[in-house]
Amino acid sequence: YTNGVAAQPNSLAHYFLAFLAGFNRDAEKMRQFYARLDRCPMGSTVLNGTCWPLDRKAMAERLGFAAVAENAYDATQVGQSDLPCEFASILAGICLHINVFLEDLMVQYAQARPWMLLQEGGDNTYVSSAMPQKRNPGLVNNCRTEASSVIGEAQAEIFRAHNLQSGMIDPKTQGHNGALAQHAVKTLTMFNRVLNALVINKDRALEELNSDWTASQEVADRLMKEYGVPFRIGHHVASKMVGYARANNILPLQFPHEKMREIYREVIETEYPEGNPELPMSEQEFKDALNPVSIVHNRKTLGGPQPEELQRMLAEQAAENKLSSDWAEQKSQAIATSLSNLDQEFNKLGE
Repeated sequence: YTNGVAAQPNSLAHYFLAFLAGFNRDAEKMRQFYARLDRCPMGSTVLNGTCWPLDRKAMAERLGFAAVAENAYDATQVGQSDLPCEFASILAGICLHINVFLEDLMVQYAQARPWMLLQEGGDNTYVSSAMPQKRNPGLVNNCRTEASSVIGEAQAEIFRAHNLQSGMIDPKTQGHNGALAQHAVKTLTMFNRVLNALVINKDRALEELNSDWTASQEVADRLMKEYGVPFRIGHHVASKMVGYARANNILPLQFPHEKMREIYREVIETEYPEGNPELPMSEQEFKDALNPVSIVHNRKTLGGPQPEELQRMLAEQAAENKLSSDWAEQKSQAIATSLSNLDQEFNKLGE
């Protein structure tokens, strides 16, 4: 769908992978941000250190940080403004992806016969208090609300930073980044439930494609690619075909080849007299051009929806998922190990 209107046939897996590409960027941003955040400010004191000869590197090591936030003024004053804003921006980006996906899903609920919706029951849907036929997607609405809260709170974080003097923001305050992070975790948890609750009706999806003219561009594309007909001319041919079909209630796979020949001849003689007025596509070629499954399988470009490309991208996505999972596990384990070692050192002091 583009502009909320059915546009082209595509694979649902290809659509999902597109959103995963966006979430991959979010994960990469989070890893990069963490590297900047993973600097220990302890020992900076108010803003320029202290006369006590504190071993800041030893502090950082024992608390599980990768390194020290060296400049004490930056550690306590400057970084406390930009780091929370960067974190808020990343979380807002995640929620933007979620809300776009959910907005696409909500289009289905406007249809009398959706092909993708939530499994009914539980917290997924609820019956309207007034209209007994309605099954409202409560989980989707709640998830969108939570995601919008994150986006709104992210803007507040930026406004707060720009409107205060250096050092006046305490990122440990629960009312700031803490609440923002909690809302983001809640959003992601609900979004995961949405994904697990999706019910896909493959036959209904194909029926919808075959009930509209989302394949019409393929006619123009093939006329140009296979027979050298200028795309503008092929586009006009396809447009007239769609106009005639809709006026006469003809579905794509039912459109008569003979009528297509008449339309083609009319357009060529009127707009492209130097061209051959005989439709170069055979009846079988014409039917293939209007078959959404054939269109998807016939894509040739890197990153397209054709099965071989989907398998390649799915394998790469599995590797990307493992990278993110391993990274999170490694960082968590490093912190846990450092804190465990610190506890052991304290325990020795009490012996």
